[in-house]
Amino acid sequence: LFLSPYFCKTEAYEPFDLAEPVPGPTTDAFAALAAALDVAVVVSVFERRTAGLYHNTAAVLDVARGYAGKYRKMHIPDDPRYYEKFYFAPGDLGFRAFDTAKGKLGVLICWDQWYPEAARLMALAGADMLLYPTAIGWDPNDNKQDQTNQKNAWQIMQRSHAVANHLPVIVANRVGHEPDPADRGAGIQFWGGSFICGQQGDILAEGDVQSAQYLLADVELARTESLRRMWPYFRDRRIDAYGELQQRFSKS
Repeated sequence: LFLSPYFCKTEAYEPFDLAEPVPGPTTDAFAALAAALDVAVVVSVFERRTAGLYHNTAAVLDVARGYAGKYRKMHIPDDPRYYEKFYFAPGDLGFRAFDTAKGKLGVLICWDQWYPEAARLMALAGADMLLYPTAIGWDPNDNKQDQTNQKNAWQIMQRSHAVANHLPVIVANRVGHEPDPADRGAGIQFWGGSFICGQQGDILAEGDVQSAQYLLADVELARTESLRRMWPYFRDRRIDAYGELQQRFSKS
């Protein structure tokens, strides 16, 4: 949703005019950029699937293949200032990793980052790394301790996905203040803090909370293999005993 302010702070019909097909104009532009720069790009787009049906979607553009596919956000929040259920239908493409010339990318979006099940399913799909384009921030009226606790929890959660799956994690978060367009509150102070961590949650690069930045880090993909031999979580998973995970809640 990088092409506009974060419009989900309120419920209104006008933002639907921002939606576009995927693939479409934005993915065409970034596919050309990926080819020109010899990179793979993950770009978040407000997808118009058909009249009245929209998704929060991340498209993958590859230097070799161009448009490589898309992931539709699976977990849709509905909280004060994050009224996403008004705009987006839940994703229906599942959790699959995308082959690119730079590795196999497991792409998830924002609220998905709080769900270990999503990260694990991307790992099981063969992802070489996990990527989380994100728009998360504080209520500017939150006290400093609450702000610190919220941001720490957000980073710890995603670093734990790296540890549990032995995969690098790349997180790009929105930064800066955006007011409430309905003028009913203080808006959102997006806390930035974009980061890259290695397969054991080790921070390789990290942004600050107020600047628009880019981060660079070298990631050793071969490290996944050696770590999974020493810490064989995938070998020791009790897949025969996890059936209750498919229930909303279990009282047993």
